[in-house]
Amino acid sequence: MKIRTVLSLAAATAALSACVDFGGSRPPPMAMNPGAQPRANSVEGSWADSNGLSSTFSAGRFETHTTDGTNQQMASGTYTTDASGVVQINLYSNIKRTSSKVNCFMANPGQLNCTSETGGHFSLNRQG
Repeated sequence: MKIRTVLSLAAATAALSACVDFGGSRPPPMAMNPGAQPRANSVEGSWADSNGLSSTFSAGRFETHTTDGTNQQMASGTYTTDASGVVQINLYSNIKRTSSKVNCFMANPGQLNCTSETGGHFSLNRQG
């Protein structure tokens, strides 16, 4: 059971470029379109982790890629944000070839705290 939990958490971490860095907030990302600033409470933009993965959220779709020069796509999917601010991510892992769900909430404009459907907790930090 413990190995299964660790594997599930590792898969969610890889798929979403998750990290356990609960450090300070970072400024919102630069505008994707010149002259247009994203809302501070929006998940739109780029998020990265210390494991060499970067996730991009844009218009209800997201992708996770490596940042090692190969730019390999690790996961893709969709996301929605409900009225209470919970971001639900439906992802497909290219590594495990499985689908799963993750719920996240914006702790602050630079940090997204998430829980996988298997109970793993992690944070994503906004790229500036």
